[in-house]
Amino acid sequence: MRSLEILVVDDDDADALMISEALENADRSTTVNRVADGREALDYLLRTPPYEQAQRPDLILLDLNMPRMDGRETLAAIKTDDRLKAIPVVILTTSGAAPDIESSYQHRANAYVTKPFGLDEFEATVRTIDRFYREVALLPPTT
Repeated sequence: MRSLEILVVDDDDADALMISEALENADRSTTVNRVADGREALDYLLRTPPYEQAQRPDLILLDLNMPRMDGRETLAAIKTDDRLKAIPVVILTTSGAAPDIESSYQHRANAYVTKPFGLDEFEATVRTIDRFYREVALLPPTT
């Protein structure tokens, strides 16, 4: 199994902590970094200050509803940037609204997953995403 570098983009501290704990408890070879909104995510991905040393993630877990720059805008920016568009982006959000799902796939999200409400279900969902991208999916090389 290969190691996986995951960027979590979520403004909710509790959700971000649950995601990190689920991933770190599932497999020690998964590294999790977190930013709180889309502007921070783009700074991280483009390695602008203070993220000059940031590792390019193998996978992005992106919430839709965030301040400053929401997940919809962030997804569009990532998938239209030639330097970033090959990075898989999984929308991980509370919204199950059809327009959000359709818009996310139109902007080339790789998957759309709603956050379960129970802790055990939440952790299982996050671990399933991690396991799929670490064990099953072939990922583009990192640069």
